[in-house]
Amino acid sequence: MSRIRSAATFDRRTFLTATGAVGAATGLGLAFGVGPDRQAQAATVTSGPAPAAPVPVDAPAVPRTPYTRGTTLAGVSAPRGSGGYRRLADGPAWNRVVRADLAAAHGGRAGRRTALASFVQFTDLHLVDVQSPLRYEYLRAETASAWRPQEALSVAGVVSLIERVNALPGGPATGAPLSFVMTTGDNTDNNSKLELEWFLTAMSGGRITPNSGDPRRYEGVQDSGLKLYWQPERALRDADKQRGFPHLDGFLEAAIRTVHSPGLRLPWYSTVGNHDSLPGGCYAPGDPFWTETATGGHKLESLPAAEAAKVWKAVKDGLDPQGADFKRLLKAHAKQARRVTPDERRAPFTRAEYLRAHLDPAHTGPGPHGHGYTSAHLDGNRLYYTFRVSDDVLGISLDTTDPGGHYTGSVGDAQLRWLERTLKENEKGEKAHVLVFSHHTSKSMNNTRPDPARPHERRHSGAELVEVLAAHPSVVGWINGHSHKNEILAHGGFWEISTASHIDFPQLARVIELVDNHDGTLSLFTTLVESAAPHRTDFTDLSQTGLAALYRELSFNAPEARTDLAGTARDRNVELLLKRR
Repeated sequence: MSRIRSAATFDRRTFLTATGAVGAATGLGLAFGVGPDRQAQAATVTSGPAPAAPVPVDAPAVPRTPYTRGTTLAGVSAPRGSGGYRRLADGPAWNRVVRADLAAAHGGRAGRRTALASFVQFTDLHLVDVQSPLRYEYLRAETASAWRPQEALSVAGVVSLIERVNALPGGPATGAPLSFVMTTGDNTDNNSKLELEWFLTAMSGGRITPNSGDPRRYEGVQDSGLKLYWQPERALRDADKQRGFPHLDGFLEAAIRTVHSPGLRLPWYSTVGNHDSLPGGCYAPGDPFWTETATGGHKLESLPAAEAAKVWKAVKDGLDPQGADFKRLLKAHAKQARRVTPDERRAPFTRAEYLRAHLDPAHTGPGPHGHGYTSAHLDGNRLYYTFRVSDDVLGISLDTTDPGGHYTGSVGDAQLRWLERTLKENEKGEKAHVLVFSHHTSKSMNNTRPDPARPHERRHSGAELVEVLAAHPSVVGWINGHSHKNEILAHGGFWEISTASHIDFPQLARVIELVDNHDGTLSLFTTLVESAAPHRTDFTDLSQTGLAALYRELSFNAPEARTDLAGTARDRNVELLLKRR
């Protein structure tokens, strides 16, 4: 019986029965000390109506032992050759590293382990409407994140990642059944209603046409004739072709072709990021100018270098959180903007619209309904919640975006007090282990600008959040993204696990497993996975799978892209030991 009762539960046994995996999962659960009651509560949300019945699908067989196939423990995409544009191929595996920063590793623990939780983290998917007039690609010379040559293929790339997770037979370290997927923010790129629709459809299943504006053709920087951007179908020797990027006839037509997503077979939960909440990922929402620009018919694609440098400095340093200077710039260069087809679907979404979209039954997929959010969150205009990970583990999802603007984060006083109450109540009663999820990392929560809706409320930094979490022995892990980099830090009695994005190379997701070693310690296993697309690309293959492979290869070759995002071996496939308290 679950220690925390719920008004509505998502019964994992029902889900496994529908997918044909119940027999294997039950046997595996007994082998790893996860009984039927724990399995049935593995994806219980704290409130909300019962989810729709899942659609029966064929699930992979669940092993009773650890495995490596389909993970970076078996192999990783790696470049071949040197200089210029480099092709990817099969590369050597990333081995598992044991980290004993917080507790000693005792011999024989592999034979004693009990699996407490097994799930997958997605982060920074950045599904991109590359044709939106609100994008600032013209800052590319200042920052590689302003425009990437792979961005037009983001939908195909995310669907391929979903296909990979659907094929995983369980947790790689224990073989325990995977219970859910958690996205830790920046699911969309530009706070666009259309991007949100693409994200929810990709996760829950359906068809996506990654196009906006003119339904018959692409209208964006890759057919602009500007040397600043890769022009895949033109003879122009643009800056990227000078680095070896290929000429690919049919690329743009293929990039806006309808993509089919099978949807996740697992229940999934959603955590919000700054690109989900703020126009451009950095400007305070609510200004009608953002809607007018995003849905309008003028798209600025180039800017004098000096002005671009000034705009980027303002963005980077948080000097223009309301976007006043940015608005003046767009107005001043309106005559230089390209004419494109207007599209109302590109409008920025509000917090309420974000919640309603998650609560739409059309996007329930395998559940839970709302994916962590309920009607109570809509009424209270809040984006943080708790959910039951398993019988012994509580999940907490935070909202670390600062509504006052800028891409770094913080949490408001009301949310921090709620977090403290939740942790205290758990330790007085259930004493479940706690996993915290957020978008921002402890290092990137340094923006304490007031929330315009709560001007007198204090905002709290990442260092303050670490103090709160460290004061509660039930907290075993804080899982986040934002930095687009694999990094794992030890904080007193818990681990902070930051995972690389799925838009910048090496394009990863992370499987996380919590186990009790029955020797006074717990272990958090983390295993990185790539999408299901082959490592090798074929420039003549513009199918959905071929585009997903190209998405990865282009991301590796993106000029000025960072080369440290994979992290070190201590940040990748690891066993993280900590004391059981």
